[in-house]
This record gives sequence, C-alpha cells and structure tokens, in this order.
Amino acid sequence: MGMPVLSSAQVLRWHKVFKDGRESVENEQSAGRPSTSRTENNVARVKAVLDRDRRSSVRIIAEEAGLPKTDVHRIITEDLHMRKVCAKLVPKNLSDEQKDNRVLVSWELLVRVTSEPDFLQRVITGDETWVFEYDPTTKRQSSEWHTFQSPRPKNTRMRKSRVKSMLFFFYSKEIVHKDFMPSGQTVNQTFYLQVLERLRNRVVRVRREIANTWFLHHDNAPSHTSFATREFLSQHNITTLPHPPYSPDLAPCDFSLFPKLKTQLKGHHSGTAENVQAAATRALNNISNEDFLRCYEEWQQRWNHCIRSQGAYFEGDKL
Repeated sequence: MGMPVLSSAQVLRWHKVFKDGRESVENEQSAGRPSTSRTENNVARVKAVLDRDRRSSVRIIAEEAGLPKTDVHRIITEDLHMRKVCAKLVPKNLSDEQKDNRVLVSWELLVRVTSEPDFLQRVITGDETWVFEYDPTTKRQSSEWHTFQSPRPKNTRMRKSRVKSMLFFFYSKEIVHKDFMPSGQTVNQTFYLQVLERLRNRVVRVRREIANTWFLHHDNAPSHTSFATREFLSQHNITTLPHPPYSPDLAPCDFSLFPKLKTQLKGHHSGTAENVQAAATRALNNISNEDFLRCYEEWQQRWNHCIRSQGAYFEGDKL
C-alpha cells in the first residue's frame, strides 16, 4: 500500500490559499458549533425545576425543561455551580432557641479561654458509654487489598453482643479516673454521686495543683443534672461548665476519645464482662497524652465552628 497523497483538488485549494497570502499549513482556529441549549433562558428553566424539587434527577429535569440530558448536566455543574449531595444524619432538629444556646455557650467558653490561658488545663471532662464483649468491625475496617480479578470479600452481618459493661471516664491532660458500673446496677444519681466522690478523691491525689480550682464538664444526662448531683458539686466547690443540650459534637468524649477507644475494641471477642473491662482498660492506656492535648485543641476549634454555623450542626460542612 502506497503512502497517502493529496488529491488534485486539495492541491489546487492549497495552491490558491498560499497564492492569496497564507504562510502556515496549520489548521486555523474555528469558533466551533454554536451552543443552542446553554442559553440564559434555558439556565433559568433548569434552575426553576431545581427550586421546586432539589431531589430531581438529571433525566427528570431534562424532560421538564425539554433539553438534552448532557446539556442539563453541564448547566447544573458549570453554569449553576451545583452538585448533588446526600443529607447527613444529625442528633436532632434543633430549634432556633437551642441553636442560640449552642452559640452562647461556645462564645462564653472561648472568651474564658482567651482571658485565662490555663483555663482548659483545669477542666476535667467525662462521660459514660457502653463497651461490648463483641462489637462488629466497620465497613472501612473490614476492607482488604485485592486484585481486580479476585472476588469481593464477604462478611456476615453481626450485632453487638449482649454482654457489656458501662465505663465512666474522666480525663484532662491524662486519664484522671475511670470506673466500671457493677453488673445489675443502673445509672442513677446515687451511683453517679459515688463516681463523683471517687473522682474528687482521685483529683486530690494525682492533680494536686488544681485540687481546689478544677472545673467539671459533663453532658445533660438526668443523673448529671439531678438536684442531688448539683448539691454535691456545690458543697465541694466544683464548678461545672455549661453544655448545650443535644450537642455530642461539642463533647470531647463523644467526638474524639470514645471513637478512639471503641475502634481498638471492634472485631475482638472478650468472652466475659471482666475481660471486656480489661480490654477497655488496655485500650484507654494506649491513648497517648498527645491525643488528649489534640482533643482539647479540637474542642476549641469546634466552638468556633459552632459560632460560624450559627448554632447548627457542622460535622462535614465546609466552614
């Protein structure tokens, strides 16, 4: 097969354009095919459909606007600068009053930290949580490296075990006190008062420098806010930090330390409640002092996030 050559007609055309003054054989830029769909009118029609129903698919929008799907997709992403996102789960639909309270508490604590640099060093925060004999691994934890040809690994659906133990956990720069609830005991104000008494004695022994000036931070569980609990704290001159209701995103145990603890326990069988407590204790000891310090730094950042989001939940938002 011979080499491709220009036809006589094409040679004559090139001869003519060079005779008229052309000096390059490169193709000249062309304006291309004019767009007839991405007009201002069509952009407005697509936006009107989206304003009525933000869950509409590209196909439905294209049918209602009478436009090709490819043009609708480009209008949404390039002209309207929009993307489709899934709704995030939040603990509660907050009222305006609850949002204002979250902002007020965050602002007060930030002002206190600014005026007293050592303020957070005197704050002991704590909470209680269940630790289980067996807690299934997360989807991310069970992922494995495989080739494209290997079959996808399968995992049976399992639930948390019934054997569990309630852990009470208080810390500042380090673990100050931990307590496990005895089997058959319920979390009531009587038991919580016993935990607080052991915590107070522990602070006197291991944190003498703040024994008379420390603050307690816990959430608004009934046993934490009961009259007997508030009376006990008042008698021993222990000031509690305010915590807005329905705000696990502002509780250090919830957003930082408990996830670190439970991640280490997932996927392991402990067998008995005693082994559960031993495993939880080992996991707590594996949490470094740097983790505690970073947790307190993140706590301050979350107060700022809460203020910028005007009291709304801010997890996953770009602030």
